[in-house]
Order: sequence, then structure tokens, then C-alpha cells
Amino acid sequence: MEDLFSNLPDEVLRSIVSFLPNESTLETSLISTRWRDLWNQVLVRHGTTQDVAGVVAGFLARFEELDPLKYPRKLQFHFAKDSALFASIATNNKLLLDFPGGNKLLERKYELQFMLKKDHIITHHTFPSTFLVKTLYLKSVSHLTSLVASSIVSSLEHLEKLVIVECTGLQSLFIESESKLHMLTVLDCPQLKFLHLRTSKLKNFRYRGPLPRIWPESHFNLRYAMLDFRQGPSCSDLKAKDFNQTLLTIKNCETLSLCEWTFETLIWPTISPSGNFIFYKIRELWWIHNHKAENSINALVCFLKLCPALEQLFVTNDSTSYSTPETKSSLMRGTKYTELEHLRGIKFMGFTNRDDEISVAKTLIELIREDPPKIETSDGSCFHTLTMENDMKKLEEKR
Repeated sequence: MEDLFSNLPDEVLRSIVSFLPNESTLETSLISTRWRDLWNQVLVRHGTTQDVAGVVAGFLARFEELDPLKYPRKLQFHFAKDSALFASIATNNKLLLDFPGGNKLLERKYELQFMLKKDHIITHHTFPSTFLVKTLYLKSVSHLTSLVASSIVSSLEHLEKLVIVECTGLQSLFIESESKLHMLTVLDCPQLKFLHLRTSKLKNFRYRGPLPRIWPESHFNLRYAMLDFRQGPSCSDLKAKDFNQTLLTIKNCETLSLCEWTFETLIWPTISPSGNFIFYKIRELWWIHNHKAENSINALVCFLKLCPALEQLFVTNDSTSYSTPETKSSLMRGTKYTELEHLRGIKFMGFTNRDDEISVAKTLIELIREDPPKIETSDGSCFHTLTMENDMKKLEEKR
């Protein structure tokens, strides 16, 4: 069968793909190297920085979802001095824009503004309605390409998911989308100081990097929030009041990732005076923990008392995670929800000392009203109730 396909012209192979269901077209790349080469064909162009938006517009305009191999799905555009853009169209209306190159250590500071509105036109280049980009992966934007990136992204009015990765030098990010955007991911942008969101429909937010000042101008309730701020704050003068608006967006989360220092420093000082702030909807908690910090388990215990509906708990131990001195007495102050009734599973990750896992497990079990949940250790094994009780006795004897 492979020899038969190898003898067919490219045009015939592309025609075969055009008759397949969308979910099956990409699977043809697994048939043989001949098919794979068709999918990997690259359109190479050269020009200036001013040409980038127009070239991307033309690249997308030629793409046909019902005939995905009629034109190359990948673009390589070279412009300016040693600058390039790599674009790739994937299934399910996804677009990847990568601006590789440049000296990341000497990267100049810049800002990005994405205004995803019908009535906002930054450039005269229009993007075709025949192919609607709903998911965009934006990688390695620099100060040289920031205006181009802003122009392109702001033209994608149907965008629902936006992923921004490794944009060294990015200091300020503004995103406006009042109707479509419901998922935002920002990863590894170490110089980002300010994040301004006018996104009332946002439901999923993932962030990894130093904590910037976040201004959620439009109120929204997140269902999923990954707040991986283990590198600490990006500003030395960040206060709990600066985090209040972000706190309101995660109050009704169902899945939450949180660092212990974020809770101790930015959340607890705000909610402790009232004593009635509860995360009623959290079912799954991913806790980033620094077991080297003194009494670090106190923060987790305190937070768990605020999560009466919790079902799954994942505890990642990272000895490099940022930590701050805690106020022990206030963190240990109880709430009316002192026992967990629905917790069914605990997973430890990153622990290198079994005694540390036993110690944390013992503390957590004291919060659980029903039978102890399944507890999985960092090495993939499970704590059994009897074995764990014996281990705890041995640990107490060591002390």
C-alpha cells in the first residue's frame, strides 16, 4: 500500500486528504514519510518588518480547512537583520506564531496590547473569515516584533484561547476581549511587571513566572486558575491589597494551583479579619510547597480549612520555591470548617525524604472526618493505613 501511494502525484494525495473528516486528516502523516513530507512543507518568504502582518494575513487567507494540504501549513518569513517568524496552522483552528532569535540577556523592555474587538482596527491587513483562528500560541516576541505581534493578535477577533510563552523583555501586557476570550496562559515571561485584563468571559487562567501586578478590570469568575508564582513577586513593594481583585476572581474556582507564600503573604492578611471567606467550589487543589521553610505545613493546613468541598489534593515540594517568614499564631487560627469530608486522594510530588511525607500525611489525616484517603508518595507507591501508622510511630521515636 505504501508503494502505491509513493507513486501517486502530490496533487492526488492532497485530494484524498480533502475527502477525509477533519479529525482524521492529520493521522495520514503517520502512514509514511511521503505523507509526512506533505504535511511538513514550508512556505519560505523574505521581506521587511512592515511586511510581516500582510504575509501572515495572506498565509491564513490561502488555507482551506476542507483541503488542508492544498497549500503549505507552515510559513517561514525572514525579515530585518537575523529576524524570522515561524507560523504553523494546526487542527481545531490553532495557529502558532514563533519569533525566535535575539540575545535574551540583552533584550530591551517592551509592552504588548491586544484589543480583540470588531471595532478596533490596528492595521489595514484583514484576516479571512474562511479560517477563524480560535487558539493562538505566541512565542518569543521581542521589542523588535512587539508592534507586529500586537497588530496580528488584535486582528483575531474570534480568538478564544491565547497562550503567550517565553517573551523575554515583556514588561507590560494589556488584553481586552469582552466577548470571546475564555482561556489565557502566560508562561515564562520573567520581566513582566504589569498584567491588565479587560476580559469578562475569562474562565481559565494559567500563569507561571514571577508574580506581576495584576489588574482584572472586568470582573470574571475563574473555574480553573494556575497561579505558579514560586519565583516570588516581580515587585518588592507588592502588598496584600494589590492582590485583592485577583483574589475575587479565584474565589469560585473548581481547580486551583497556589504557592504557600502567595497564601501567607497576599491572601491570608486580607481574609483573616473577617473569618468568613471560604473557597466553596474548590474540588482540586495543587499546592506548591517549600518543606525547608520552618513550619511550612501550617499554611497548607490553614488553607485546607477554607476548602470544605475538596476532593483531590496534590502537594508539590520545591525547595527552591520563594518563601517568606510566616505569622504562626494567625495562620493556625481555626475556621468553622475544620474537617474535610470529601477528600478522596492525596498525591505527593518532589519529596526526597520519606519521613517528610509521613509527617505531612499525618498532619493532613487529622483534618479528615471519614476514612483516610488514598495517599500516593513521590516515588509512585501508596501509603497503607497500617504501614503508615507504624511509620509514624517510628518517626516519633526518632524525634
